[in-house]
Amino acid sequence: MKKQLLCTSIALLCLNSINAQALTYISAKAMLDVENGKLIQSPLITIDNGVITSISQNKKPTLTKEDELINLPELTLIPGLMDMHVHLTSDPTVPRSERLGQSVPRMAVKAAYFAKKTLEAGFTTVRNVGAEGYSVIAVRDGINAGDIVGSRIWAAGPSLGITGGHCDNNRLPPELKYTSSGVADGPWAARVKVRENIKYGANAIKFCATGGVFSKGTKVGVQQYSFEEMKAIVDEAHMRDLPVAAHAHGTSGIKTAIKAGVDSVEHASFLDDEAIALAKKHGTWLSMDIYNTEYTLSFGEQNGVDEENLNKERQVSKKQRDSFSRAVKAGVNMVFGTDAAIYPHGDNAKQFSRMVEFGMTELQAIQASTINSAKLLKMDGQLGQIKTGFAADIIAVKGNPLKNNCSFSSRSHLL
Repeated sequence: MKKQLLCTSIALLCLNSINAQALTYISAKAMLDVENGKLIQSPLITIDNGVITSISQNKKPTLTKEDELINLPELTLIPGLMDMHVHLTSDPTVPRSERLGQSVPRMAVKAAYFAKKTLEAGFTTVRNVGAEGYSVIAVRDGINAGDIVGSRIWAAGPSLGITGGHCDNNRLPPELKYTSSGVADGPWAARVKVRENIKYGANAIKFCATGGVFSKGTKVGVQQYSFEEMKAIVDEAHMRDLPVAAHAHGTSGIKTAIKAGVDSVEHASFLDDEAIALAKKHGTWLSMDIYNTEYTLSFGEQNGVDEENLNKERQVSKKQRDSFSRAVKAGVNMVFGTDAAIYPHGDNAKQFSRMVEFGMTELQAIQASTINSAKLLKMDGQLGQIKTGFAADIIAVKGNPLKNNCSFSSRSHLL
C-alpha cells in the first residue's frame, strides 16, 4: 500500500492575533519536535509578544486576567508549514492566453486572495518565485503591515531569463515586440536586472536555467543562460545577501546552475549521478514539485493547457519522480516546493504523500517543509521549529503526524 502523510485538521494558524500586552499559553495533546522526530506529550507553550519563551510538560499555567490559554486537548502542535515554490498571481483554471490581458493590479488582488487561502491550508510561509510587475512584493508588504491576512512571503520580482526562453513570454506575435520584464541577455545585463529586482523590494532572485513545461516553444531539457550569465546573477545577488533559485529541468542546466552557486534548484527533473554529487558537494537545496503532474495530466486539457505543454509534462513526470527518489536516497538537501498555481492554491499539502511514496519518511517530508525550508531562507533561528526563542509560528493537527495514513487535506478550527 502506498504510504501517505498527514490527514489532519488545522486548528491554529500563526498566532498573529496574540495580545502583545499579555502572555498566551497553548496546551495540547502533543507537540512534534521536528529536529529529532519525537512527540512531546502534554506540552505547555508560553508566548510573549509572538515569541516562544518556554516549553514545559504536564503543567497548568497561572493566569492573570490579561493572559490567554488556548487549550487543544485532542490536537498535536507542529511548526507552520512552508512551501518554497509558489506563484500566487496565477490560477490553474485560467488559460495562459487569458492571462495575457491581466493587469498588474489584478495580479496583486489574486495574489492577496491566494496568500490567504494558502495560510488557511497551514502554510504560514511561502517563497514566491517570480511575478510580473512586483505585484507579490506589494502583497508581501501589505501582509507584513497588517493590512491583509496571508502567509508570510519571500518574494522574487520578475524571473530572469534569456530572450525567447522559459522566463520570457513567447505567446504574442513579433509585431508587438513584447518581452517579459525579467529578460536579460549577457552577464552585465543580468546583473542590472538583479539590481533592479532588489531596488523594487525583492528578497529572493529567480532565473531560468533551462526550458520549461508550460512555456511556448522551449525544450524542457535544454540549457538557457551560459555559466558566465548564471555566475553573474548569483554573484550579484549574493553580494546583496539574497538567495538565488534556478528553474532547471535539464541535466546540463542543473549542473551549470549548481556550479554557479545557486542556493536552490527548482524542479531538478533530469538528475544524473554527477548532478546529485554536485548538489551534495555544494550543499544545494533541491525543490522538486512531484505532485502537480497528476493535476496537470488530469485537468490540464479542460483548463485550456496546450497540447505542447501536456506533452512536455508527460516527458518530465516519471523522470522527475525517479530523480527525486535517487536524490533522497543519496542524502541531497531537500525542501518542500510544489509549484502552486500549476494546481489549485490551498492544496499544497497533497505533495506530502507523494514525497513519502517516492522515498522519504514522514519525518523527512515534514522536515522539508519546516526546518529545511527555514535553513534555505536563513531563518532557521526563528522559524521551522517549536522552540524557545523562536517565533510562535504554530499549527495544530489531529492525530500523530508521523503515522497518519492520509492526505492532510481537511481543515477546521481555524482561530
